[in-house]
Amino acid sequence: MYTASKSLGKNRILRIIAFFTVILSAFSVNADELDQWMQTLMHKRNIPGLQLAIVKDNKIIKTAHYGHANVEDNVAVDSDTLFSINSVTKAFVGVALMQLVEQKKLTLDAPIATYLPELPKQWHSVTIKQLMSHTSGLPAILKDDVGNLIADLAPKDAWQKVQLLPVEFEKGSRFKYNQTNYIIIGQLINKLSGMPFQQFIVKNQLQRVQMNRTIDAGFNNLNHVVKHSARRYENQGTTLINLRAATFSPMLQTAAGMASTATEIANWLIALQTNKLINDDSVRQMWTPARLNNGNTQGFNRLLNGYSLGWPVMGREEHPAIAAVGGNRAGVFVYPEDNMSIVILTNLAGALPSQFADEIAGFYIPQMKRENGFGLTKNIKLLWQTLEAQGYENAIEAARTLSQKQHFQFDENNLNLWGYSLISQEKLHEALAIFKLNTHLFPQSYNTFDSLAEAYWHLGDYQHAITNYKHVLKLKPDNAHAQKQLIKLAKLNQ
Repeated sequence: MYTASKSLGKNRILRIIAFFTVILSAFSVNADELDQWMQTLMHKRNIPGLQLAIVKDNKIIKTAHYGHANVEDNVAVDSDTLFSINSVTKAFVGVALMQLVEQKKLTLDAPIATYLPELPKQWHSVTIKQLMSHTSGLPAILKDDVGNLIADLAPKDAWQKVQLLPVEFEKGSRFKYNQTNYIIIGQLINKLSGMPFQQFIVKNQLQRVQMNRTIDAGFNNLNHVVKHSARRYENQGTTLINLRAATFSPMLQTAAGMASTATEIANWLIALQTNKLINDDSVRQMWTPARLNNGNTQGFNRLLNGYSLGWPVMGREEHPAIAAVGGNRAGVFVYPEDNMSIVILTNLAGALPSQFADEIAGFYIPQMKRENGFGLTKNIKLLWQTLEAQGYENAIEAARTLSQKQHFQFDENNLNLWGYSLISQEKLHEALAIFKLNTHLFPQSYNTFDSLAEAYWHLGDYQHAITNYKHVLKLKPDNAHAQKQLIKLAKLNQ
């Protein structure tokens, strides 16, 4: 349902972004190193406006705002600008559920029929935890990812229709993001609290933390105009365009609908972690990722690889994080072992804060910077240390020696991800060396040659890019991507 209503030239956006202002910083009135990095990031990603808040040891140590809430009218972001947080709303729902647990009104492992017996019988055995973690297997009430229901009439018609559909998979067998789960959770909170879930969240969270701007915004900003709020945009190629508001039914407001500011969410995080909303045990339960029937966790991707009670999880050995994300534009990142949190709110769908939150954390915890090897698997980090010391031109020999000494093998996908990480750091020659290594180790993989071709393209070496895309077609003749790239390269190479 999101469609362009007005396009905005990229050149104009870049000129505006050049005038970013940072109004509030805990360290300095002037822009610090992080502020400069943020402005560069926003320029690269074409992000019009952004709010940032950083919490360390339960204190806000930095807040900042950059860019424009409304590009067309040249309205700057300020500390009170409201941003849509979309599915970050689910994190507030997770806290609400744990409050009901503490009130002895709810048991997470209880089947939903315990509280809502009027639901279809085939749904009865699904637990509250499975609903909250998107592992229920229930049919989807949305026909797309922008809020359109499976019935085009009233929301009640969609609700009736979804109850007649078969379950999609065995409960607990896999993860599938599905807003039907949170509609049921909304009904559950309504019944057990004796009030609408919106009112329950306002009373027991927003008012306690004095989140007045969040209260003013309500739960319906995706449908209605809210004063002093950021307009929503997306990139269409190199052009920034407006998003038309999606029509979200009130029953979907447990899934998305809230708007807030980075500072108010930062204060909410402090309240959450100092037991002003729920106790330590409840926080631990809420942030523990759900286990599938096979014992594994599953989430959106390799980074967000688990899902707990309303909160995606970044499970990893070093600096694990809880990461509530919404609309591909907003993110709330909690690093429990580091007692640190980062709130990133943007007005660009596709900004993907999960891709750069760790880099922001790296300004305070240097080990978390990608340039220092953070995010690499154990085996690849050993190779990274070797190549940083000896040079990347000997990557193939270094990898052979290391694998023989340590008795392990390298993973094709992890090497590929490392190569693209190097590209994002503008270390193109280093990336080229890693992609060459990957083609050496996995000569039958068309994807390794595709990545190598892309690295050559970034370096402006069109002839080697063409050679490698042609090799992709030898390995996979029907590869449409390589065919398109060769057409583009033929024009560039004329």
